[in-house]
Amino acid sequence: MAATAGLIGVVAWGVQAIGQLDQQRIQKTKLETLLESSEKDQATVPSSANGGEIHGPPNKSVLHSAHGARARPLGAPGNPIVRVALLSQSPPRAVDLSGQAECRFRNGEVVQKRTLKKLFTDPHLNLVTCQSGQNGAVVVNERPYPETVYFLNRGDGWIAINQLSLERYVASVVGAEMPSHWNPEALKAQAVAARSYALVHLVRPADSDFNLGDTTRWQAYGGLNSQSEPTAAATKATKGLVLSFQGGLVESLYASTSEIAAEAHSHLGASMSQHGAQNLAMKGLKFNEILSRYYVGASLARLKTNAN
Repeated sequence: MAATAGLIGVVAWGVQAIGQLDQQRIQKTKLETLLESSEKDQATVPSSANGGEIHGPPNKSVLHSAHGARARPLGAPGNPIVRVALLSQSPPRAVDLSGQAECRFRNGEVVQKRTLKKLFTDPHLNLVTCQSGQNGAVVVNERPYPETVYFLNRGDGWIAINQLSLERYVASVVGAEMPSHWNPEALKAQAVAARSYALVHLVRPADSDFNLGDTTRWQAYGGLNSQSEPTAAATKATKGLVLSFQGGLVESLYASTSEIAAEAHSHLGASMSQHGAQNLAMKGLKFNEILSRYYVGASLARLKTNAN
């Protein structure tokens, strides 16, 4: 993954965003409305503190409500909704449905399954929404995705956007970023890093229509194909845990090896080596101890699970 590191200050879910560390210290914009500290979670873990100026989305998305940037995000408290652009599947060429999944046009009319393959040839359409249903999937270019997939065309070609809960997203990222047979403690460390990174992009979305992409430019995400029992277990075991530094979220960068991490991220701040995390886990270190080796000075914080 390659991204601009930084700390994010948030008030009530988003949006007092401050790019410079000195400004954050002065403003003291805490995550108190978002994160709750827990003594059992406190593990000193450096911050990627060299963030630049943070800009909001350039225009209003057709996928968002009209309440503006300060509205609370969709989803349950502690498990918000994230929108992931399926850039690895762009342009979408084929859509299929499994189980109880269905698609609807913007006016609410159901899209007949036999006409799905014609979706991307109609220049007049600009939004089709597909829901996976309880046990189904929306299949884009033969890859299955859970929950909701939007197909959007703003005039420069179609793009698919997967909207799903943060925790389900993290379970898939862990499997896409690490081999699922790796040590559970390494998988847990990856889950916390992935969740913290994703949460930053809920506050600082990459685009007006999505929070981040599915490629290594952000975090690798493979939908249902990259989720497994071990990655789901690592996600559940660390549910709601993120990295925090002086009240701000840590954009927790990571890379395959220490050499790649140093080359790609040394000028941005802290970065975890995934193979290094596995080696430390094999030596008996717990996930919080692994994180402390790479994100020195940061601590674990937990997302609040109530709406207040």
